[in-house]
Amino acid sequence: MGGTLYTLSAPSGAGKTSLVRELISRLDQLVLSVSHTTRPARPGEVEGQDYHFVSGEQFSDMLSRAEFLEHAQVFGNFYGTSQHWVEQQLASGQDVILEIDWQGAAQVRRLMPKQTCGIFILPPSQEVLEQRLRSRGQDSDDVIASRLAEAREEMSHYNEADYLVVNDQFDLALDQLTDIVRSNRLKIGPQSVEYQSLLSELLS
Repeated sequence: MGGTLYTLSAPSGAGKTSLVRELISRLDQLVLSVSHTTRPARPGEVEGQDYHFVSGEQFSDMLSRAEFLEHAQVFGNFYGTSQHWVEQQLASGQDVILEIDWQGAAQVRRLMPKQTCGIFILPPSQEVLEQRLRSRGQDSDDVIASRLAEAREEMSHYNEADYLVVNDQFDLALDQLTDIVRSNRLKIGPQSVEYQSLLSELLS
């Protein structure tokens, strides 16, 4: 019995990345999967920490060898999750988080249904979501409108996850995510491995 693979999906602007960062700093044995991508590194991004930056040819080679648990093309660039790395982490007892859209989460669930737990994060309202997108100060009105339309499409798939968290108050949403991970660790499977010797003693 290994760790649990968590897929975290959310529309852009829901605050998913900030929640994941804090969740990982709060809990032991929980790691974030680092995707491979063909897009160039942005200023401040670190190889192996933010992404594994690869060429289109390297990505195609990995794809042909079926090395990705899931992959997608976004705005002309490719992104993929290493299946071998994820399986290694889970086998060692680590829990793994994938920040991923609903389509990627569906791919992962099909391949690893017994080890996957889906979490969907929603904003408290469309108004708050638009405000968060505008506060970045990077996009025109047309781009904002496009992102909101994409967000509605993403959010329509919330019911494909196992858990739903609304990020209205950050600390409360973080507590709820923490509770999800901790409660999963208390299930019979992980606990029976953790306390194998105790159970043998008690039942002998």
